[in-house]
Amino acid sequence: MDIQLEKLELIKIIAETEDVSLIKSLKKLLKKEKKDWWEDLSDEQKADIEEGIADADAGRVVSYESVMSKYKYATKG
Repeated sequence: MDIQLEKLELIKIIAETEDVSLIKSLKKLLKKEKKDWWEDLSDEQKADIEEGIADADAGRVVSYESVMSKYKYATKG
C-alpha cells in the first residue's frame, strides 16, 4: 500500500464532499489520534513526573553510572 496515494485519495474524497457532519467526524477522529500521552496519565503520575523534573532542574540528580555501580556490585556474590 502506497501511503501517499492513500492520503491523496482521502484528500480528493474530502474535498468533493458537502457533508458537514462527515467533515466534523473526520476532524474529531484525527484530533483524537493526535491525543497527547500526557492526558492519559493519572494526576499522581503527572505529579511524580513534575517532581522529577523539578529535582533535575535543581541539580538533585544521580548519574546513571553511580546507580549502575551500586546495583552491579549488590547483585554479585
